[in-house]
Amino acid sequence: MARWEFKLPDIGEGVTEGEVVGWLVKPGDVVKEDQPMVEIMTDKATVTITAPKAGTIVETRGKVGGIVLVHSPLVVFDLAGGAPVAAPTNAPDGPAATAVGDIRESLPGITSLVAGAPRASSTSGTNAAYFSDKPLATPATRKVARDLGVDLRNVPPTGPQGRVTKADVEGYRAPSSQGANASNGTAHASSPRAAPAREPVKIGGPTAAHASLEERVPFAGMRRKIAAKMAQSTQTAAHFTFVEECDVTALKALRSRLKPAAEAQGVKLSFLPLIVKATVAALKKHPILNSALDESTQEIVYRKYFNIGIAASTDAGLIVPVVRDCDRKSIIEIARDIDRVASDAKAGKSKVEDLSGSTFTITSLGAQGGLFATPIINFPEVGILGVHQIKTKPVVRDGAIVIGDVMLLSLSFDHRIVDGHIGAAFAYEIIGYLQEPDRLFLEMA
Repeated sequence: MARWEFKLPDIGEGVTEGEVVGWLVKPGDVVKEDQPMVEIMTDKATVTITAPKAGTIVETRGKVGGIVLVHSPLVVFDLAGGAPVAAPTNAPDGPAATAVGDIRESLPGITSLVAGAPRASSTSGTNAAYFSDKPLATPATRKVARDLGVDLRNVPPTGPQGRVTKADVEGYRAPSSQGANASNGTAHASSPRAAPAREPVKIGGPTAAHASLEERVPFAGMRRKIAAKMAQSTQTAAHFTFVEECDVTALKALRSRLKPAAEAQGVKLSFLPLIVKATVAALKKHPILNSALDESTQEIVYRKYFNIGIAASTDAGLIVPVVRDCDRKSIIEIARDIDRVASDAKAGKSKVEDLSGSTFTITSLGAQGGLFATPIINFPEVGILGVHQIKTKPVVRDGAIVIGDVMLLSLSFDHRIVDGHIGAAFAYEIIGYLQEPDRLFLEMA
């Protein structure tokens, strides 16, 4: 047997480990080159690792839900013919696997297999006899399952590599309570959703009746990564927030004038590309806001490129796709890039390179932006801009009270790096560009 160890490749900027989401192969499987093998969740995205060579799977390393370090053994292959293969000490481990980004909300393999339950089988012909602890499905299919109240673990898959399809979910009929109990130990109520397989730990002392109304969702995958990132930021950076009004009446008028030209180029122009341009112009005048603190070397790193993170709300949670080199792009190009990365994020198709390398972040809730907030810095950046709802209200212009369009900006800064007066000056720089947006064209590179 010619055994060869394939190690988890470097799958993203700064990524050192990944969580095993679900195995698509098992020992004994014969795989082709580029065949999907395993789904790995990093703090950037979920990626599918494919086979770098054809061969037979001898062993898989890492349990579902477990952590695998980059460059640690992941899969052991039997390469037909030849002597055993040993990876060179100082050389690459062979062809690099490919990685395809895929953002998920609920992840397979989190719940342990119910005792006595049969494992997944793509050839299963009856709902009553089927249960899988790691159902594979796309985000769209998972949304359909949530909407219909269907437990994906009980749906027999018919898709490639044992994936549950939308048609599988829509055609699924839950077995009767008695049949379900006999087949997989999971009790079913009148709705298709299965009750938890284990007795829940009672938090806060609910009564027995209330405990049966609790639903447990694993705190894992992307949600756990987001939580870790937020906790790291709040526990490391010394946050302070600065809030100020911005009269965007002129900005609204400019956008109205530019919209027809943008639409002629197939671009829907929002306020965000204009805000990105104003932010970049302000960053150039206050370069400390485009820096990061390298704590390992105790150095402030000034970035002389401008990659703006655009916080996007998805079914998986809040993620930050990146628009690169905004200082060298036109407003139309920025608008097109924002639409692309945001659409990919919401569809679960983000590429790893689109989720890393930002130097400053903008977060906007649009019409739901509220009055103001205290945004959390996208660590290790040193500042973040929160954009809020535009409201019609009285403003003073040339000593007279008139009706204007006003938006509040909330900016959070890392006080270890950014002094209060610097943060305020940066905020007023952005406000100046937004209140007199024609300046952007005068100073545009």
